[in-house]
Amino acid sequence: MKYYYSPGTSALAAHIALLEAGFEPELFQVDIMTRTIDRTGDYLAVNPKGYVPLLEIESGVPLTETVAILDWIDQHTAGHEGASGMERHRLLETLAFLSTEVQKPFAFSFFLPGDEAVAMLRGMVEERFVLIAGQMTDRYLLGPRFSVADALLYVTLRWARMVGMPVAESLLAYLADVEARPAVQRALRDEGLS
Repeated sequence: MKYYYSPGTSALAAHIALLEAGFEPELFQVDIMTRTIDRTGDYLAVNPKGYVPLLEIESGVPLTETVAILDWIDQHTAGHEGASGMERHRLLETLAFLSTEVQKPFAFSFFLPGDEAVAMLRGMVEERFVLIAGQMTDRYLLGPRFSVADALLYVTLRWARMVGMPVAESLLAYLADVEARPAVQRALRDEGLS
């Protein structure tokens, strides 16, 4: 198994989820600006989309897109029955929401020129965090057990902390709780973020 990532990007979510699930992928760091891989060269030869993450499940079988990779991890975690029925629909609903309504606008805010555009996108993200904080009723996003969705929410909350975005106290406590998990600590070390 090979995992292609760029430090601190949304790819950190699947990196965390892989470690939480007990997978030990071979890591390949990608420079997303030059689209090169640290050891082997041209990332576009591996992933024509040019962005991360990419999980090569077995030789020659790539899977891209954060939501798809996180869902695959949830369904293939040893000793864990992956979400099914309505639970799986809720997981996919949450992953889609986090990906499209939080992660994407936030990521765009790092690259768009102009203070007005950045402020607008970050304002959208702040509203989403208010919604999430109001809906969380348990330790983790979907209940008492850490899920792949928590890995993605964690990454976006890390970004919020990095840019000084205000978030609810409950989300700050959640961020600290998730960050203390051994798999999160290891992923941060692996990516040179701690």
